[in-house]
Amino acid sequence: MFRKPLIAAASFALLGPLSACSTLDGGGGLGGGDYALVRAAPHSVGDGAMVVTPPHEWNRIRARLFDDVRAVEDWTLNGPYLDGISFISGLKSGKAIVRQDRQEYRQVPKYRADMTPPEVAAMLESLYRVRGGAVDFKTLGLAPRSFLGQPGYQFDFEHLDGDEVWRKGRAVGTTVNGRLYLTLYDAVRSHYYNASIADYEAITESARLKHR
Repeated sequence: MFRKPLIAAASFALLGPLSACSTLDGGGGLGGGDYALVRAAPHSVGDGAMVVTPPHEWNRIRARLFDDVRAVEDWTLNGPYLDGISFISGLKSGKAIVRQDRQEYRQVPKYRADMTPPEVAAMLESLYRVRGGAVDFKTLGLAPRSFLGQPGYQFDFEHLDGDEVWRKGRAVGTTVNGRLYLTLYDAVRSHYYNASIADYEAITESARLKHR
């Protein structure tokens, strides 16, 4: 992130932009490239605890590219350099939203079940600054919002990355049974953010917990 607008992408920022989705297999599984087609149908995300329905086809980024955690899944429409949605589903208290070396001096705070919305927002800002290399980060708003039928919050922000490109984001989240559920949209501020924010809102509004 971040160079890439996704949570997991923070761990491979040095790879540079990925090519747009030209290697999809046309089905629901992983193709020969870095992406898998996500059809406009209910889809379990992250660890499978949350289900969302995109209004049209998106692309899931192949997990092998990232030092990801099980509760996180990333999608993109035009390529991760330009836009993306990250899903956090059922992240346990005491766990971080990205893997990190314990020896690293700067750490992204771990999630705690008793975190307030401002503390979750601060955790996300830390992710962008520590792992994403953001050189400037601006909070645009933090307000209550229902999510998954629970009291939650909406966090809007902008960040300037080392590539001198401004990106804009929105996160909507809540805590259910002590676990974090959150959708995070991040895109280049010029054109791409506005181009796909309606999709993000539709996907976020469609989110529901999966009964297992």
